[in-house]
Amino acid sequence: MAEPGRAVRARFAVVGGGIAGVTCAEQLAAEFPSEEIFLMTASPVIKAVTNFKQVSKTLEEFDVEEQPSSLLEKRYPNIRVIQSGVKQLKSDEHKIYTEDGKEYIYEKLCLCAGAKPKLIVEGNPYVLGIRDTDSAQAFQKNLAQAERVVVVGNGGIALELVYEIEGCEVIWAIKDKAIGNTFFDAGAAEFLLPKLTAESRETPIECKRTKYTLEGSEEKGRPRGASDKLGSALGPDWHEGLHLKGTKEFSHKVHIEILCEVKKIYLQQEFIQLQRTSLTFPKGEKNVEADEVLWPVYVELTNGKIYGCNFIVSATGVVPNVEPFLDGNNFALGEDGGLKVDKHMHTSLPDVYAAGDICTAAWEPSPVWHQMRLWTQARQMGWYAAKCMTADALGKSIDMDFSFELFAHITKFFNYKVVVLGKYNAQGLGSDHELMLRCTKGHEYVKVVMQNGRMMGAVLIGETDLEETFENLILNQMDLSAYGEDLLNPDIDIEDYFD
Repeated sequence: MAEPGRAVRARFAVVGGGIAGVTCAEQLAAEFPSEEIFLMTASPVIKAVTNFKQVSKTLEEFDVEEQPSSLLEKRYPNIRVIQSGVKQLKSDEHKIYTEDGKEYIYEKLCLCAGAKPKLIVEGNPYVLGIRDTDSAQAFQKNLAQAERVVVVGNGGIALELVYEIEGCEVIWAIKDKAIGNTFFDAGAAEFLLPKLTAESRETPIECKRTKYTLEGSEEKGRPRGASDKLGSALGPDWHEGLHLKGTKEFSHKVHIEILCEVKKIYLQQEFIQLQRTSLTFPKGEKNVEADEVLWPVYVELTNGKIYGCNFIVSATGVVPNVEPFLDGNNFALGEDGGLKVDKHMHTSLPDVYAAGDICTAAWEPSPVWHQMRLWTQARQMGWYAAKCMTADALGKSIDMDFSFELFAHITKFFNYKVVVLGKYNAQGLGSDHELMLRCTKGHEYVKVVMQNGRMMGAVLIGETDLEETFENLILNQMDLSAYGEDLLNPDIDIEDYFD
């Protein structure tokens, strides 16, 4: 170890203990077994990929597990985890300063610091941002006393949350016409809705994730709903093992307010002074009853309605966590605020790479791939960034990784298996496309997006067993015009055609 006050040198440094950072560090450690790889993370636990399964050419399934960083160092003796946040990056000097006052000199650096929840308002104790395991726990504590919550947002986390909450009224405010807009269209939402209002639940399949909590870190005067500390993003089954039950005896009460956003949030005192009326939980279409109950916080929606509640859950997506790195460095940023990376995961600064939620893919993408801030892409980008850093360090050339050929994601919603492929919502195809559907209520929902006789995307809900076939059809862009509607005919074994 260097003397105090002297910079420590490393050939490779990685910032961020989430999936992208850990995957990147592991890959570098495997490529350069005799080099020390520095992994800098503000959190004492890291996120590790476990039970990895390659489902098909582009689809992969894995669990995400929180582990103490000592486990990572055991697996890779040449990884050194530095538990401290980054205070400053001086890219022109190839130096990193950490919060604990140390400095490190790198030859090549990969920034994988993830993203932060986009809160509808900052600093309001009744607004919880859900993005990581810490905030999900804060949420669970508050839910135990809650009679009504307002959920804002329409992505995967909002969708799962609303499905999981029991015994508590849920007002769900979404800016779209249909639920789950990030993953589905209105048809898929319709297919899933009955599950949302069903009174009885099938028992979910047991989830295999171990959770490490830190001694004493639980209660250290964490203010209610604070999620300012950056945690890592949640896994696909994050809500399992959390007992999401409110105080009311009924199981499910969800009311969806569509095409609206939050206009203003009032604390109880402010609301009383306003002398306006808030609404009770809707009992039907025509419900406009005034609410007699006094609530801790009130939400005014852009459609003019006001609801009181115990607290508000902000599940409105994320913003790339670029703040700590911008000062004094001239990074090119994408429209979404991420660090722009080229097709070798380089940022605009020499020897600085980025992967995962912090970066914005600025290369010309394949016609059936797009970036989405998901676990799967964080893993692929972290792995590929390490490959690019290795190739650059050894003066070799490298081809774009195959995982960027086709957008492919597998997950679970409402206990259904969900696979999305390619331009599954016709992203960027304009009006020049057609949709084909097959739906068996309560069993499966299959949608394909076609353009000029070629398959561009698909959504598969349920056990359809079509993912490999459709993946091949999208990848090889075969002209399918001849099959017409038969493409989705359940009596024709489509796989036999295209194996």
